[in-house]
Amino acid sequence: MPRSPVSQRLAEAAIALFDERGYDETTVDDIAARAGVSRSTFFRHYRSKEEVIFPDHDALLAQVRARLTASTADTAIVAVCDAVRIVLTRYAEDAEVSLQRYRLVGKVPALRHREIVSVARYQRLFREFVGDWLGDSPDAALRAELMAASVVAAHNQVLRGWLRANGGHDPFPALDHALQYVITTFRHLERSRDDGDQDADRVIVAAFRGSASPDTVMDAIRTQLQTPS
Repeated sequence: MPRSPVSQRLAEAAIALFDERGYDETTVDDIAARAGVSRSTFFRHYRSKEEVIFPDHDALLAQVRARLTASTADTAIVAVCDAVRIVLTRYAEDAEVSLQRYRLVGKVPALRHREIVSVARYQRLFREFVGDWLGDSPDAALRAELMAASVVAAHNQVLRGWLRANGGHDPFPALDHALQYVITTFRHLERSRDDGDQDADRVIVAAFRGSASPDTVMDAIRTQLQTPS
C-alpha cells in the first residue's frame, strides 16, 4: 500500500531535512514548509516527525492480522510466511525512503528505538497467532515464541541484506529461501485435530522442476498444503 502523494512528499522532505540539519534540529513546521503544506496537513498524515519516515505500521499490522486470521490450522505456517511477505513488500515499494531511513536509524537513537518497538509489535502478533493455533498443546507458549522470533529474524536478515546492498536486488527470492528454513523447522508443530483426524501428520510432497524459481517452489508447497488428503 504505497503512500499518498502528500505523504510521500512529507517523507522526502523530512529525510532531506534530517540529513541537512540533523534530526533533533528539524521541526514539524520545517518539514511541512519544505513539503509545501500546512502544519495541520502534516498532522492529518502523521502523528510525529519520526513517524514520517516509517511505514504506517497500524495499517500494515491490520493487513498482517487479516492474512493470519484467514488461515486454517492446515495452512497456519504458510499464512505466517505470507504475512512476512506483506511487510517486506511495504519496504520494497517505498525503497528510496526505506534506504534513507536505514542510514538515519543508525545515527538517531529516537529512530532506532522506534524501529525496535515496531519489530516487537510484529513479533507479538505472530506469537499470539501461533499460540492460538497451538492451543493447549505441550510447550505451546515456548513454541509460539520460538516460531515468532524465527519468522521475524528471517525477515530482518533479508531486509538488512537488501538495505546494505542499497536495494540493488530483488529481496523476495532470499526471503522465500529464508522462510523455507522456518517451514522445515516448524512444520511438525501443527497439532492434530481434536476429532482424531490424522491429516495434520501427513507427509507433503510438492513436485517442481529443478530450474523452478523460489516463488514457484513456494506456490507448489502452498498448493499441497491446501489440498485435502
